[in-house]
Amino acid sequence: MSDHKTHILFVCMGNICRSPVAEGVFLHLARERGTLDRFVVDSAGTGGWHAGAKPDRRSVDVAAKRGVHLPSIARQVTGDDFARFDYLIVMDAQNEEDLLSMGAPRDKVVRLMAYHPSPRLHEVPDPYYGGIDGFEHMYELIDAACRGLLDRLD
Repeated sequence: MSDHKTHILFVCMGNICRSPVAEGVFLHLARERGTLDRFVVDSAGTGGWHAGAKPDRRSVDVAAKRGVHLPSIARQVTGDDFARFDYLIVMDAQNEEDLLSMGAPRDKVVRLMAYHPSPRLHEVPDPYYGGIDGFEHMYELIDAACRGLLDRLD
């Protein structure tokens, strides 16, 4: 990229639960570390059902409880994203498969949990149809994985 920043796109299914939390957490952590100016960060969904919507209230609540702001407005992944972003970071195997079927370059697609300290964990479960406990669990997984990602990129 011409601006010498690392461009990261976090991707989930609808872009209202997991990927907005990943975007917000990563921005928060990078700001705390003083490295925010090194990154361009966004989030998107493989589907467009929620395009234009703010993050799910439960995602906003679990993030706010920890002082994390979620700035995203839901949008669907586009083909332009494959060229614009250095990393297309997905939450689960279905998101990975969907991006690849849309033509995303294999070498840019990685699961967020690849950066989590536990090698046994491979996906961030979608909490949408469950209760607040699922959102709390999602947040903890994303927070740990984003710390690992930032460690790798620093």
